[in-house]
Amino acid sequence: MNRSKRFPTWPLFQRLAPQLPPLEGRERALLWLVAAFVLIACFGPAVPDPSAAGGAGFADARAWRGLPFAMDVLSNLPFAAFGLWGLWRLRRFDTLHERLRSTAALDCAWLFFAGLIFTAAGSVFYHLQPDALRLAADRAGMAIAFAGILGLAVCERVSLRAGWPAACVAFAGGLMAVAVYHERGDVLPWAVVQFGGMALVLGLALLRPVPGAMGLKLGAVIFFYAVAKLLELGDHGIFEATGQIVPGHTLKHLVAACAAWPVLRAVDGLTCPALRHNPRATAMTVRGAPTGTFE
Repeated sequence: MNRSKRFPTWPLFQRLAPQLPPLEGRERALLWLVAAFVLIACFGPAVPDPSAAGGAGFADARAWRGLPFAMDVLSNLPFAAFGLWGLWRLRRFDTLHERLRSTAALDCAWLFFAGLIFTAAGSVFYHLQPDALRLAADRAGMAIAFAGILGLAVCERVSLRAGWPAACVAFAGGLMAVAVYHERGDVLPWAVVQFGGMALVLGLALLRPVPGAMGLKLGAVIFFYAVAKLLELGDHGIFEATGQIVPGHTLKHLVAACAAWPVLRAVDGLTCPALRHNPRATAMTVRGAPTGTFE
């Protein structure tokens, strides 16, 4: 039988299918790296979670006005504050998307700042009564923020079109890692998401930005993350060194929240050129005029 008669719809499928441009070198490398992460998470040995023991592992269990683990709970407020601030900044420029260099980067920024709010909520929920179930909720909020920052890093150093797919993959992988931890107690998939993702951001920070990048200082993000992890590991030692005034875990929350600052600066840098080229929009934004009047 003639091949063209056997598959008569194939030429039509070729005409209707989207003609995607070929992957660039960095995009191919990212795809292979993500595939390696997936294989490690799925087929690596199960790893028990040392942090699942509960609140006994925290240095500071003091309550304040009936609020348990008060300092570790209240120190999550900066996450929510930065998240709300970032969403407010993005909302002010939402109607200017057509004039911006990268809507994909802004979409990832929306995800990141929303993730900070969920991170604050999940962490407060966990620290009020630490246990394995609440720890899973805590990590689910963190997965959203991780997905956003990873998408921003990919937009910055791989390609603008790869940022949002990378964020979606990281988001789905993070939630699946949390589910695996809750069902099996295996922390390996979550470790791949958290540490593998940040290692990827570190590697991307060594590359030159792509054309149209928003100017995100990935080195600053990595710095705040690394300091936060060191403070977390030194929870008890810092608590004793400060005369039991402040624990390392509380400082970890405060420093980790500061990782939002480079993203805020980058968002301003992304949107300000659009306003500088539209003086009337700048004036209306300052006066708070309705965005629908922009030209």
